Amino acid sequence: MKIAIGSDHAGFEYKTTLVDYLKELGHEVSDFGPATGDSVDYPDYAHPVASSVENKENELGILVCGSANGVAITANKHQGIRAAIAWQNEIAALARQHNNANVLCIPARFIDIELAKKITNTFITTDFEGGRHATRVNKISCS
Repeated sequence: MKIAIGSDHAGFEYKTTLVDYLKELGHEVSDFGPATGDSVDYPDYAHPVASSVENKENELGILVCGSANGVAITANKHQGIRAAIAWQNEIAALARQHNNANVLCIPARFIDIELAKKITNTFITTDFEGGRHATRVNKISCS
């Protein structure tokens, strides 16, 4: 699977670990940065990740910041994006199953890296259930 990933400074270490983890699982990863843990503005990384998923250059996206709120808000400005914050494994599963989320947002300051890996794996391996959920998902976009 082709996966886009990005973060801000608060999520940099998790992002780096998740890039390696995803590659170990055999996925093709596009790392949109940042390249260091220096202070950055999260929209500078969230927009390119979201655009790459929206334009179908990548199948799914992952964004990591301190709370996950900033990157989720930013990514969700894109019409074709359904970014979901997940701090528990079950939430990641439901985001895919019921909401057809295509960008996972991880709150690095609130979960440990092992849980972040588990959430990531659940997100990328869980399919959208469709059915009654498709009707709802189709009503999300403003256009």
